[in-house]
Amino acid sequence: MLPFFFLLLSITCLAQTSSVRGRVSNEAGEALTGVSISVRGTTTGTTSDSNGNYQLSNLPADAVLVFSYIGYSAQEIRLDGRSQLNVVMREAARSLQDVVVVGSRSHNRSVTETPVAIDIIPIREIALTSGQLDVNQLLQLVAPSFNANRQSGSDGSDHVDPATIRGLGPDQTLVLVNGKRRHQSALINIFGTRGRGNTGTDLNTIPAAAIERIEILRDGAAAQYGSDAIAGVINIVLKSSVEEFTSSVNTGITKEGDGEQYQVNGNYGFRIAEKGFANLTLDYLKREKTNRPADPAVYDIYRRQFGDASSDNFTGIYNAEIPVNEQASFYTFGTFNFRDTDAFAWTRDADSERNIPAIYPNGFDPHIQSRILDRSFSTGFKSKLREWDLDLNNTFGANRFHYFVDGTLNASLLEQSPTRFDAGGFELIQNTTGLHLTRYFKDILAGSNFAFGTEYRIENYEIFAGEEGSYRNYGIIDTVINGRVRQVDVLGRAAGSQGFPGFRPENELSEYRTNIGAYADAEFDITSAFMVAAAARFENYSDFGGTLNGKLASRLELTDNFAIRGSVSTGFRAPSLAQIYFNTTFTDFVSGQPVDKVISRNNSPLTRRLGIPALKHERSVNGSLGFTGSFRSFTATVDGYYVRIRDRIVLTGAFEDTDPDIGEDLQALGVGAGQFFTNAVDTRTLGVDVILNYATTFGADNILNVSFAGNFNDLEIQNIATTPRLAGKEDTYFGLREQRFLLASAPPSRMNLIFDYRLRDWNLNLKFNRFGEIVLIDWLGEEDVYKPKVTTDLAIAKKLSENFGITLGAVNLFDVYPTKQDTETESGGLWDPVQMGIGGAFYYARLRFNF
Repeated sequence: MLPFFFLLLSITCLAQTSSVRGRVSNEAGEALTGVSISVRGTTTGTTSDSNGNYQLSNLPADAVLVFSYIGYSAQEIRLDGRSQLNVVMREAARSLQDVVVVGSRSHNRSVTETPVAIDIIPIREIALTSGQLDVNQLLQLVAPSFNANRQSGSDGSDHVDPATIRGLGPDQTLVLVNGKRRHQSALINIFGTRGRGNTGTDLNTIPAAAIERIEILRDGAAAQYGSDAIAGVINIVLKSSVEEFTSSVNTGITKEGDGEQYQVNGNYGFRIAEKGFANLTLDYLKREKTNRPADPAVYDIYRRQFGDASSDNFTGIYNAEIPVNEQASFYTFGTFNFRDTDAFAWTRDADSERNIPAIYPNGFDPHIQSRILDRSFSTGFKSKLREWDLDLNNTFGANRFHYFVDGTLNASLLEQSPTRFDAGGFELIQNTTGLHLTRYFKDILAGSNFAFGTEYRIENYEIFAGEEGSYRNYGIIDTVINGRVRQVDVLGRAAGSQGFPGFRPENELSEYRTNIGAYADAEFDITSAFMVAAAARFENYSDFGGTLNGKLASRLELTDNFAIRGSVSTGFRAPSLAQIYFNTTFTDFVSGQPVDKVISRNNSPLTRRLGIPALKHERSVNGSLGFTGSFRSFTATVDGYYVRIRDRIVLTGAFEDTDPDIGEDLQALGVGAGQFFTNAVDTRTLGVDVILNYATTFGADNILNVSFAGNFNDLEIQNIATTPRLAGKEDTYFGLREQRFLLASAPPSRMNLIFDYRLRDWNLNLKFNRFGEIVLIDWLGEEDVYKPKVTTDLAIAKKLSENFGITLGAVNLFDVYPTKQDTETESGGLWDPVQMGIGGAFYYARLRFNF
């Protein structure tokens, strides 16, 4: 990379002729903090400080400055040699291209005026000094309330990272794209991962190159946005820029010399008529495996290959709007993502009964591979209906997860076994149609906003079988015993593809359900300093009935620089179709020994025989209270929260075939253990989010930003409810191991301290990340304690010319690893999949282009 770097340094810079400084304010003359100021077609940019001031140097004579801010219309102003340029930003209340800010449906309210906590993450600026190439990992290092983990040896969870807000479930966070509901992944996490027993949304199907910003609403919002919004809402806003081409080429490698990553992307937008646009993005990301096995001389090793999976990830995205007239426009956006992945499963030893030495004399490490196809398409019409803003939309989304197993065998086929199998998979399809109306009344009180609407959603979940050899036991034959035909296993060999047995024909299904919802939302500015918001939502599901939820929120501005805010709400989350219908037989490892297990679907005869009831929706009560304040160059937001969830859906522990109540049923199925999805747990979460920021300028070209962000979270399991038939079996139903997996959804504390310094064409970013202590239970029933750890990230960015820039940096600069355990962990390696990761130091370089 060094010759490449010095070659780039030799690029002749374009003529620089001027500098500019100024102040950015709203129409009332109030300073706006954090306004993005960029030079169109270049990598140059800055943000306004707490007094609204900004400064840029070494600009071309014909530079066009672009000013953008949440809740305000963007402005493009040609410099024309000026050295002083003050800008007044105008609210975007009447624009057809209204910005989307979660937490409020009022077009007249900026993000700083909302009564709930919202993070606005400008991806373009964050990506400048971040070595993370996928959205999940990028977000968890800038938003402490966001948690994402990479897995190892966890089947499909190795290929899709489970992600959460405030330590709740992945399926308790609703994801929107441009304000429209995003479909979830078809995958359900079933091993000892974060999000065990949950589905979630795969954020890595949308690359950072296509994203303008990400809005994170850290508050219960089911009454506003519907199911899955118990923990909050993530809204991904796609780029709408025009007449600008941006691209980056990224590469990196770990200190150990593996885990290589390569990424190339491009984004371009062009105008349609005077006010329309079409913005296109292509992105390709290749990630190689890491391998961090235990030393066999020290540990009783179960896995020779232990680390992150490899993947090839291709994405295409478009975002467009076409005006019809001054009052109406059509809009559409869509995503296409294809991911080809490869992860190592557990090692099969040479002398294992699951190995055929003639095929693998030294044993083998099966590869679990997946082909994930994710696509979505959204189209809509926005217009004025008298004085109301109307939005009619239809959004389709589908996620297909297809398994293959390579470097494996079916032991019951002996030497005749193939070494690669199609293992089947599953698919989730979702289509949502919505009608939304919003109107602002400036003469009611000090201003009021009303919104209401309705949505109709249809979902389909499908499981499709693999090829016969991926699941069949060829050693079972029919024989006559005492005059009756019985099936006998004459080989005693394990069936199906080792590493991941395929889905069987009896697992196949295609299930549908529908949902209709209606909501009303109102915000009242009682005075210019005091507002109250209320929302109510009714939803009815075809499979379990209806639910009504509400929310109240308020904000009181005590001074120009200090305000308090709070909310209280009820919420719900419908069980996903995967939680209701998923069923499979798979191989798990207990203390290194393989055990065939069955997960029985919720409405199966076996589940009913045990008295486990039909799944119902989770119910929540949310409360938050906090304040925002600023003093000169210092700003602070502190928000405490309370979340009580009843009837959380979990995956039970494994009931073995020796159990007196369920053993005979499992033996009849030929499996060693059975698990089920059930509403078993009540939880209570208390926490606080703290965000502090200090920004200052000194000298002619020096800009320093110091920020601290912390999440402090306490999750408590308050009740475990078994069925009458399984009373007294709480240790298996939802035992201590499963409880610790749930409690470890997020560290009890998570903190970032960031120093960002800019001097002319240079940008230095230093970040400290602290991960709190996590305690898990291993297969021997002993505690695995992961002590608090601090990692350090460093990035140096240099603008080489107006159109080129380079960033060199390191993630986890000092090569810090989690606390070492033994191979009795859930994953069979030296570490469980804790949030800080197990890859060690990662060094990267990024080349940026703007034209």
